[in-house]
Amino acid sequence: MCYDWRMPRKITQRELRNESGEIMRALDRGETFVVTRNGVPVGELTPLRQRQLVAAEAAIAIFNGAPAIDGRRFRDDVDALLDQQSTPRG
Repeated sequence: MCYDWRMPRKITQRELRNESGEIMRALDRGETFVVTRNGVPVGELTPLRQRQLVAAEAAIAIFNGAPAIDGRRFRDDVDALLDQQSTPRG
C-alpha cells in the first residue's frame, strides 16, 4: 500500500455522504481528506497505518544484546517518579 503525502483534499459533508464508497477507496489508496461544513473544516479522515509484524526470531535477536535490567534499581527509579502510596484516599 502506498500513501499519498500531498495536502489533504477538502470535501463537503454532502460529498462525504453521497460519495462515501469512492472516499473509502481513496482512503485505501492512502489519501487524506478534510471534511468541511458550510466551508469550515470540521474533521479529518486519514488512512490507518497497517501493522507490520516482526518475526519472533527477529525480536529475540534484537533484544539478545540488550543489557540486563537490575530489578532493584528499576523499582527504585519507578518509586522515585510515581506516588504509589497504599493509603486509601478519603
